[in-house]
Amino acid sequence: MKKSKLVMVGNGMAGVRTIEELLKIAPDMYDVTVFGAEPHPNYNRILLSPVLAGEQTLDEIVLNSWEWYKENNITLHAGKKVVEVDRIKRIVRADDGTEVEYDRLLMCTGSNPFMLPVPGKDLKGVIAYRDIADTNAMIEAAKTYKKAVVIGGGLLGLEAANGLMLRGMDVTVIHVMPWLMERQLDDVAGGLLRKSLEDRGLSFMMGAQTQELIPDKDGRVMALKFKDGKEIPADLVVMAVGIRPNVELAQKMRLHCDKGIVVNDTMQTVTDARIYSVGECAAHRGIAYGLVAPLFEQAKVAANHLAEFGIGRYSGSLTSTKLKVTGIDLFSAGNFMGGEGHEEIVMSDPFGGVYKKLVLKDDKLVGACLYGDTVDGSYYFKLLRDGKNVGDIRDKLMFGEAAINNGIGDVGHQGHTKAASMADSDEVCGCNGVNKGTICKAIREKGLFTLDEVKKHTKASASCGSCTGLVEQILMFTAGGDYSATPKNKAMCGCTDHGHQAVRDAIRENKLLTIGDTMKFMEWKTPNGCSSCRPALNYYVTSTWPKEAKDDPQSRFINERSHANIQKDGTYSVIPRMWGGETTADELRRIANAVDKYNIPTVKVTGGQRIDLLGVKKEDLVNVWKDIGMPSGHAYAKALRTVKTCVGSEWCRMGTQDSTQMGKDLERAMWRMYAPHKVKFAVSGCPRNCAEAGIKDVGIIGVDSGWEMYIAGNGGIKTEVAHFFVKLKTAEEVLEYTGAFCELYRQEGWYLERTVHYVSRVGLDYVKKKILDDHEGRKALWERLQFALDGEPDPWFEFDKASVDTRQFDALPA
Repeated sequence: MKKSKLVMVGNGMAGVRTIEELLKIAPDMYDVTVFGAEPHPNYNRILLSPVLAGEQTLDEIVLNSWEWYKENNITLHAGKKVVEVDRIKRIVRADDGTEVEYDRLLMCTGSNPFMLPVPGKDLKGVIAYRDIADTNAMIEAAKTYKKAVVIGGGLLGLEAANGLMLRGMDVTVIHVMPWLMERQLDDVAGGLLRKSLEDRGLSFMMGAQTQELIPDKDGRVMALKFKDGKEIPADLVVMAVGIRPNVELAQKMRLHCDKGIVVNDTMQTVTDARIYSVGECAAHRGIAYGLVAPLFEQAKVAANHLAEFGIGRYSGSLTSTKLKVTGIDLFSAGNFMGGEGHEEIVMSDPFGGVYKKLVLKDDKLVGACLYGDTVDGSYYFKLLRDGKNVGDIRDKLMFGEAAINNGIGDVGHQGHTKAASMADSDEVCGCNGVNKGTICKAIREKGLFTLDEVKKHTKASASCGSCTGLVEQILMFTAGGDYSATPKNKAMCGCTDHGHQAVRDAIRENKLLTIGDTMKFMEWKTPNGCSSCRPALNYYVTSTWPKEAKDDPQSRFINERSHANIQKDGTYSVIPRMWGGETTADELRRIANAVDKYNIPTVKVTGGQRIDLLGVKKEDLVNVWKDIGMPSGHAYAKALRTVKTCVGSEWCRMGTQDSTQMGKDLERAMWRMYAPHKVKFAVSGCPRNCAEAGIKDVGIIGVDSGWEMYIAGNGGIKTEVAHFFVKLKTAEEVLEYTGAFCELYRQEGWYLERTVHYVSRVGLDYVKKKILDDHEGRKALWERLQFALDGEPDPWFEFDKASVDTRQFDALPA
């Protein structure tokens, strides 16, 4: 039977989802051809913000790889823009002359960013924020320029501003409305969001209207002028002021367009029944949707009719918005602004960063706005969508589903409680319409243990990502101890098919002592490896076989080769070690003398209670180290960095234990310890915890009877509170248990895996079994760490022993 020809114009998320749905129900019905204007396979446009912020790579946000198109016999014309469609002859023509006939045509042209029609909008340095090219342009601009202005205080504008700030730019957000994200938040939530973002370093100008963009002599933007006459400098201007359906081609084809390409309930265009349209370019009953969930609902209906099943209708979507703006959770749905005849239930905790407003009418929930705590967003949305009478639960409604189902006393127990209390029919992923039962069934029947596997098999958490936390809870609840945040078999990099664990096991079991031996034994596809796998292999062989395997300095990152942190201007920072944050007048004099002698421009106290010398020239590094005469702080290394302490019982009237001495003892015992990633300790002298031990890789807190030990905390981009591990009586026990945990992590952690992710992967119970329950094993780990560190050189003063090539510090000839 001859296949019909389906051509899709556009290679975005909505269109490719339609193809995916079609392949499920009618895999052999069409020869499929796809035209995409961008030179990329289908990717998750929603996750461009984490790419801009440096949290993800472009490869990680690809939804359908090049191989997927080949495996499904789909012809992809990437980087080709369709410029003409002959509806009489049914031929699609691209800008390079490519012509393809069709029996059915799927229009998925998406939307275009709106650019303010102001003078200067076409200057260099003025861009929109819509695709990979825009993202790359911003990343490159951040390497050279300092001042950025983002016009638009909606979701996209705030994500752009946050990403540019994390890239080192000074960012100001311009918003014409009185508060941020006015379509998703009320004025109170918008105000809380603004304050939180200001605390992080963003600046805002509210109610400001841009009049023109001012160029410099080279034709690049250099300033913005407002209607009130004020001006602010700008090296980069990002316009994030909304989108418009891309109907240029549709209008040229003489398809009826009004707020988009007008379609009926079967997603067929009202002009031509052979042509379908889904996504941001389609207008259904007068609405063009811009959220993922409605577009995926459209995709399912369109696929159903393309397969000629003749069932299924799209009747529009009741939308909710569940977002994460720069780490802050937001949710809104329905009429959250209220009005005449509406009642409002409000809970506001500005200090705690939580705000909730529920809007009721006739004892039914008609709107919700949540800021900071959105765990019950999907529950509220279900109540709103179902029109359920909530009169009998009004007193508990603000406290969420757990309070209603289990009583107020259980409100604080989220996490597993939330996952456990959900019914199988409850929706988890609104974007893809996936409920809890579907996820649990896939986990059990297919043996899924990782988030990536759940995404692949169910699509849950694969779109906007706002339900990721809940999916992980369900995964942990269902898979138990087998849950892993990282796929066990994921390849280390493109040079090999082997994962980190397989490589670690091979090195240990076969006593592989060099990078070359390991590559040969594991049949590396790329003979010499790459900048991703070589540092990992170097760490694995040296940590597995200390004193036998030889360190390869050239397989370390530049900071570790130079033993100093390279800065954005090419200079370096030097951070000498200060045991437990304690120093002396003599050390301070030597530091001050070096600052004067080598014209070091900036001296700063770090968050880890040390002194940072910023702006050191590379050719001065050796002499700066020599003149300071202090050990390496390893601030550049995947190693033990700081041991933060409070003054403890030695000085503080609240202190119960001598935290400063304990910190110094820990640091002196383990300061030369290299690890899969950076490691930070903290020791507090009493439960008031002034040293912030609760968010460190190892945190020690003094109590009346001794010490409490906490592990696997993280104070980085995503703060993770450490787990209580054990209560200890003596300082000697603190050293032994801390060293044993660190050595277990050194031996079993994957390169660039923080302790928080290692413990999440193997499970806290596993770590307790290895260290708390196994007395001999714990002592063996502690002794092995001492053996590995014995004789480890200080790289600042033992160049030969540490294999430091000092020629790298020689000044280049003029």
